[in-house]
Amino acid sequence: MNIKQEIEKEVGSDPLVYLNDITIDPASIKAIMINEVVPAYPENDFYGSEDATYLETTIPLFQKAGIEVTTVQEILDQGIYLTNAIKMPKTESTVDNASIEKSLPYLEKELSLFPNVQVIMLMGDVAKKCFNRITKKATKKNAVPAISTYKIRKSEIFYQDIRIMPSYIMTGKNILIEKSKVQMASEDLATMFRIITKKPE
Repeated sequence: MNIKQEIEKEVGSDPLVYLNDITIDPASIKAIMINEVVPAYPENDFYGSEDATYLETTIPLFQKAGIEVTTVQEILDQGIYLTNAIKMPKTESTVDNASIEKSLPYLEKELSLFPNVQVIMLMGDVAKKCFNRITKKATKKNAVPAISTYKIRKSEIFYQDIRIMPSYIMTGKNILIEKSKVQMASEDLATMFRIITKKPE
């Protein structure tokens, strides 16, 4: 299934919206990691060029978690799908509300494509906010408590039998500075991987 085509079939296409133009078997995906926002240039996104900037921080994070991968294809082969909550590049340092509203239908449709997901990782506050907006529409309440990530990252939060794991952003230059967040994100990744591979702690 081509992810972009499948989403556009229902939500429609928009030249300002960047979607993952990849063909994969949705049934093979057991975990989804939702990053904050698409980069300014699609070639820097997870499924862009081989030396995409988003992979410069993401792949080392996987390796730090003990998951032996060197390419985004190897991440997919492990049953892990990477995407972004906000589907258009940000023009300021923060993500505006209009971008969130425009992106939510695309993200909601995207998440519905994967029938065997066991874990959804929310990599940063923007991903958490977007996921909560989607779930609130269905259940009238937030799936993830609106409190600091470090207080809830080890809590067992579930939505429709899927483990929801709030964690930290995995792209951008700042991640290299904040060593403690890198450490916590890699620990969360290792937990996710144990769940989808059914390995004991």
